Amino acid sequence: MKLLSLNLGRPEPAEYTDQPEGVTGIDKRPVTGPVRVSAPGTKGTGASGLAGDAVCDLRHHGGDHQAVYAYAREDLDAWSKELGRSLPSGTFGENLTTEGVDVSGARIGERWRVGPEVLLEVTSGRIPCRTFQGHLGERGWVKRFTQEGTPGAYLRVIEPGEIRAGDPIEIVHRPDHEVTVALQFRAVTTERTLLPRLLAAGDALHPEARRSAREYVEKYGS
Repeated sequence: MKLLSLNLGRPEPAEYTDQPEGVTGIDKRPVTGPVRVSAPGTKGTGASGLAGDAVCDLRHHGGDHQAVYAYAREDLDAWSKELGRSLPSGTFGENLTTEGVDVSGARIGERWRVGPEVLLEVTSGRIPCRTFQGHLGERGWVKRFTQEGTPGAYLRVIEPGEIRAGDPIEIVHRPDHEVTVALQFRAVTTERTLLPRLLAAGDALHPEARRSAREYVEKYGS
């Protein structure tokens, strides 16, 4: 398992984003590194966890619980075949393009050692948005991506440090619950009856997903 590509974006104007200033950092491009990784701070003020990476719409992206976004090269390759086009690493706006890691099958709270220094913890899946659809230029992309159910994973930074393309990825902790990124994604998008199951992930779960799960339980029971 390894970090196949490390990808950063810079602010670029785009007609398809509703970010107030009309810019987005979704177009990530591979860099050789090394890149410093650290906790960016509270959502709304904190942006990306990677130095030099742009997160422009702080209403929906960035912050400690969405500090790093990872997507599997294997899943990109599957999409490439389905869409009939090349999808270079970084195309989905991911910071980390992995090889040999079941990213969407990772459990919430799972911890990854990336290189010798950085420790990351899985928090949630990525929810597709209008900007993602505009960037890909695929009609009905949000629906297609949601139905496929391989959202990739957001991670928080537990131990900061530097990483670079080619670094090994080691799963150093895997929780004993069954709440995967894919399950969490389905629960908050298409199968809300699954929301109570998310609470088994405890405090490792993204706070927004945890709040949705608790509200569901309060209203409908478990």
